[in-house]
Amino acid sequence: MTANRRFRNVVRIGPVQVGTSYDGQGREKHTAACTAPRCGFSSDYDSRAAAELAARTHRCPVC
Repeated sequence: MTANRRFRNVVRIGPVQVGTSYDGQGREKHTAACTAPRCGFSSDYDSRAAAELAARTHRCPVC
């Protein structure tokens, strides 16, 4: 099942984009996703700080 999310407060840190959205239960979630082709890194976090830390420390194997 795909998740249709409306992201707000999107910021780009290197090749990774961090955005904030609400999940199905109405809780705020933060997603970090790498935009490099063939990388595939994407993860959800409960706090914005954790998502931004993941974006800063992500080492893309493709780049």
